[in-house]
Amino acid sequence: MPDILRTARGVGVAVAIAAYAVLMHHVNASGRPGIMGAFLAMAPVFLIGLAMLSNTRWRLGGLLLLGVSGLLFWRVWSTIAHHSGLLFWIQDMGLLLTLLATFGRTLVGGRTPLCVTFAEMVHGPLSAAHERYARQVTVAWAGFFGLLAAISTLLFLLTPLTVWSVYANFMVLPLVALMFVAEYLVRRRVLSDASHGHILDAVNAYLKSSRPHG
Repeated sequence: MPDILRTARGVGVAVAIAAYAVLMHHVNASGRPGIMGAFLAMAPVFLIGLAMLSNTRWRLGGLLLLGVSGLLFWRVWSTIAHHSGLLFWIQDMGLLLTLLATFGRTLVGGRTPLCVTFAEMVHGPLSAAHERYARQVTVAWAGFFGLLAAISTLLFLLTPLTVWSVYANFMVLPLVALMFVAEYLVRRRVLSDASHGHILDAVNAYLKSSRPHG
């Protein structure tokens, strides 16, 4: 893919995420979710379903299932609208707990810690110190996502929905970015003899390895 198209796609995704966050917060802050709240609550489910169908041979059956689900959604949209805040929280928790599990599961059962895998994609075979550090970073990321999920739950249960919405829509992503920066700065100090490269080298390596070949 040409660089300009890759950049345009990245900008488009970023704009879509920002627009979704703003609309979701508007719905939560208004106290009148209506059909927009129901649509925003269910849109990610359908988008994920379409993304999964694009990688399977059962596209026709899957599209039929999505169509039936869409009709069901239309019949019960008023109920969904009245509980859209709960659905937004479930989405938030689902994402955070998935990320927690993605990092955490590689720390048990003799698996290779995820950040060790990322570091090997960038640097090749690691020194003992680098491997030990990458394992600790995997623990840190798992704990970080667990903490974000705990904060989300406490705010949702104990504060007005608007307060939770500000946190979920406008604070989580900046906190993740801050975690990347903090880890990078710590790595430069702890592994002073290692090659550090770009702050997002591991992410870029992972994305490249995930692309279909041929």
